[in-house]
Parts: sequence; structure tokens; C-alpha cells
Amino acid sequence: MVTILQPVVALVVWTLVMCLWMYATRLPAMAAAKVDPDSLAQDRDMSLEKVLEPRTQWKAHNFNHLHEAPTVFYAIMLTLALLSTQPETDLAGNGLVALLGWSYVALRVTHSVVQATWNKVAVRFALFSLSQITLIGLAGIAILTVFGL
Repeated sequence: MVTILQPVVALVVWTLVMCLWMYATRLPAMAAAKVDPDSLAQDRDMSLEKVLEPRTQWKAHNFNHLHEAPTVFYAIMLTLALLSTQPETDLAGNGLVALLGWSYVALRVTHSVVQATWNKVAVRFALFSLSQITLIGLAGIAILTVFGL
């Protein structure tokens, strides 16, 4: 079970790295732009998107993205980890689950780096699509295991 959970913990750590990177770039940019956070909160027409450079915002966008599709990854990996403790399943130490889990993490980390630095949409889309295919593979394993197919 621990092997299956390693990619989950790695993606959580990466999400926290992106959070720190976001704040390390965004807070100085807000200070340089003399942004008053309270004014932003009170004005519907005002947003950091209008005030800060896109390059600064890319990190925040990616941090948000790491709270969207990866939630499916967390759910499916935790499901597979729980299933791996059941003697009637053959998931204990399943190398394919771990391989797919690490592949998903590698694709998401690469997606983050591309979005936060270069932000080439076609490349990001390809990485996102590959990560979704990886999720489909993990979901397929869960379906086969849960439904005994």
C-alpha cells in the first residue's frame, strides 16, 4: 500500500511547492504595483488579473489547476490503496498502479513548470491530455477490481 501512496504524497508536496512559488512571485509583484488587497476584495471590477503581469499570474493559475483534476487522482489512488489491503484483490504491491501514479505526477509537475515559466498552451494541453489518459488507466484498474471484472 505504501508504494501506491508515494505518488499521492509527492503530488501534495508539489502542490505546496507551487503555493510557495506563487507567493514568492505574487506578493512582491503586488507590493510593486501598490495593490491594496482590501480594495480588491471590495471592487467587483478589480482583480489581480488586471493589475499583475500574466507571467506572475501563471503560477497562481497552476496552483488552482492543481486543485482541480488532481482531486480525481487523489480519490482513485486512495481507493486503490484501500483495495490493495483486501486479500481478495491482487493490487498489493501492484507495479502498474505505482507506475501510472508516478507517471501522473511527472506529467502534472511538467505541466506546472511549463505553465509557470513558458505557458505554451499546446504543450500544456498535450501534458494535460496525457495525464487524463493516465487517470483513465487508474480508473480502469479500480473498475476491474471493485466490480470483479
